[in-house]
Amino acid sequence: MKVDRLVSIIMILLDKERIGAQELAAMFEVSPRTIYRDMDAINMAGIPVHSTSGVGGGFEIMEKYKIDRKVFSTTDLSAILMGLSNLSNMMRGDELVNALAKVKSFIPADKAQDIELKANQIYIDLSPWMGNRNLQSDLEVLKTALQESKLLTFEYADRYGNKTARTVEPYQLVLKNSHWYWQGYCHKRNDFRLFKLSRTSNLQIQKEIFTPRDYQKPQLDFTDMLATMQTKIKIRIHQSIMDRVLDFCTYEHFSPDGEEHYLVRFPFIENEYYYNILFSFGDKCECVEPLHIRTEMKRRLRDMAVLYEN
Repeated sequence: MKVDRLVSIIMILLDKERIGAQELAAMFEVSPRTIYRDMDAINMAGIPVHSTSGVGGGFEIMEKYKIDRKVFSTTDLSAILMGLSNLSNMMRGDELVNALAKVKSFIPADKAQDIELKANQIYIDLSPWMGNRNLQSDLEVLKTALQESKLLTFEYADRYGNKTARTVEPYQLVLKNSHWYWQGYCHKRNDFRLFKLSRTSNLQIQKEIFTPRDYQKPQLDFTDMLATMQTKIKIRIHQSIMDRVLDFCTYEHFSPDGEEHYLVRFPFIENEYYYNILFSFGDKCECVEPLHIRTEMKRRLRDMAVLYEN
């Protein structure tokens, strides 16, 4: 059952008073039986469609349910177009193209220019400047597997580069902090796992269709947890990296230190990730305190120097 066909039928029913099954079947090049199944699906989705038999009969949506095009304000249409346009930049597909076309059909001619201007005021581009260019094709593979409930096989690399072969039932695609993740039930681990798309390779859709399980969405908000784990350390930074440091804390954490430097109360957890953040600032950042973290930074720098001395 194609989602874009169902959406198209709904839009036709909202726009017309009544239309016959045969006419719809010819329009979408399917059988009348398929149209009847589509109508059942639309009814189950909560849109009240009823049929009238005989000459002049057909399908129609209850009059009180029909949407007046004037119900959408300029702001409403601008927001919808903005969301759909930016989503289509990240994920290609006929469904998004058709949805954009249908929403645009609601735009009155006298408001088209104003709505287009507002819709283009925010543009989201999450494609990388450089790096892994296979993500787009992998996204399409994932989207197809999600829609058709088909198993995926692939190789997955952990953070140390160790690869394992996996077979997974896909359940959700997630965009978090400019990175794509996806959740699925891993047959190797016999549990739900969250996979980072950039660590996924040789992604292949299998013919086997799985029966969806009950599952909970992955936890993606760690704000409260991080608040209890983080401590504040003091770093001294050059003004040239202020914008990068502001990705991790607010300007209220900054205090001037001379003409070109700042002292910053920086949120920190003693693990590899946070040490790597500090090192990513290069010689424009110095850990001032506490002493044990400063000492650990020096030890790591010495180990790094040994690599180049040898």
